Amino acid sequence: MNLKKALLTHVFPGLKGANLATLLQVWLGSALTLGTIALLDRTFGSPMGLPLIIAPFGASAVLVFGAPMSPLARPRNVIGGHTLSALVGVFFAHTFTTDVALAAACAVATAIVLMILTGTLHPPGGATALIAVIGGPSIEHLGYLYVFVPCFSGSLVVMTFAVLFNAAGLRCRLIGALVSRDHSMIKKPRLLKRCLHLLCRLHKQ
Repeated sequence: MNLKKALLTHVFPGLKGANLATLLQVWLGSALTLGTIALLDRTFGSPMGLPLIIAPFGASAVLVFGAPMSPLARPRNVIGGHTLSALVGVFFAHTFTTDVALAAACAVATAIVLMILTGTLHPPGGATALIAVIGGPSIEHLGYLYVFVPCFSGSLVVMTFAVLFNAAGLRCRLIGALVSRDHSMIKKPRLLKRCLHLLCRLHKQ
């Protein structure tokens, strides 16, 4: 039994100290976010020839719901990172029209540096810049519109859901800790402090 438990913990290290409510919040937040963008794409985007959903939004969901306290998951980083990277990607796609490899390399590298310089570093932004170059006709024909649709608009949807879900989830955890008999969170001042800090940060944003 101990071997089985050890193997299970090794394969799923996140099970140790896992909270079902938190996992459900992550699942619901991610599903509703991507589902909403996909629905908007099917209802409005596709008929107009405007792709509203791109792969980097899935990567953003991992950060904003799976690691909401990461500096890379702040609204400034998510929205700014995608928007800036899209702008860079389109620029290089139009600059090196005959050399896709060069355009892709320059787009991603430049996007990373500019995100660092502007304090908007968001890893999925690298993919956003790359898609501007290799996304094919459906992306190419958008030109600089790609910066606003789908990049800016989609990242705005992602961040809106993230702020709402993460703030609501933290409130529930704090209230639950205050009214529970064991006061498990209250006994962990560092965890409580982190939760309160994130709540304050979310409200300021």
